[in-house]
Amino acid sequence: MSEKYKTFESDALYFITMTIVRWLPLLSLPEFSSIVLESLRHCTIHKGLTIFGYCLMPSHLHLIVQSEKVTLGSVIRDFKKYTAVKIAQVCKCDPDKSGYLEVFRQEAASIERNTNLKIWQDGYHPEIIFSNDFFFQKLNYIHQNPVVAGFVSNPEDYYFSSARNYAGLDAPLEIVLESQRLITY
Repeated sequence: MSEKYKTFESDALYFITMTIVRWLPLLSLPEFSSIVLESLRHCTIHKGLTIFGYCLMPSHLHLIVQSEKVTLGSVIRDFKKYTAVKIAQVCKCDPDKSGYLEVFRQEAASIERNTNLKIWQDGYHPEIIFSNDFFFQKLNYIHQNPVVAGFVSNPEDYYFSSARNYAGLDAPLEIVLESQRLITY
């Protein structure tokens, strides 16, 4: 894996993206989005993950996060492994979702280390948040994702986005608002 896409500073904030294989719109289905959200909640409570921004899109997830308890790489590895197992279980139990299993098998077939299913693309493309300006650039990018995709007119209208947290609306995840912590590098 490229050195460009690794986390090196354990206490730094990072902008990361995780994507479902073939950009399948899997996360638009409630049973799968709830798996991802519950796993993120678990990571915040038990693994020390702090979320500053997020947007759960149909095929991918953007986050601005920090992990002080364990390395961010290990949190993401565990998150992807757990959610992949849970997503596969749902697909195996629901005949309407069995087509996804075939795609996951095809994706895994070309990888020696994975003999069963591949649900997430490799990596999470971390970019260190090196300034407040860069933080707001990435936060704005995250919040504008559903607007650019044509899902909503205003970022805070998209339920699966921290734009709702920043607007003081109910939201599916608890976050640390940027105003509660300034970035000092």
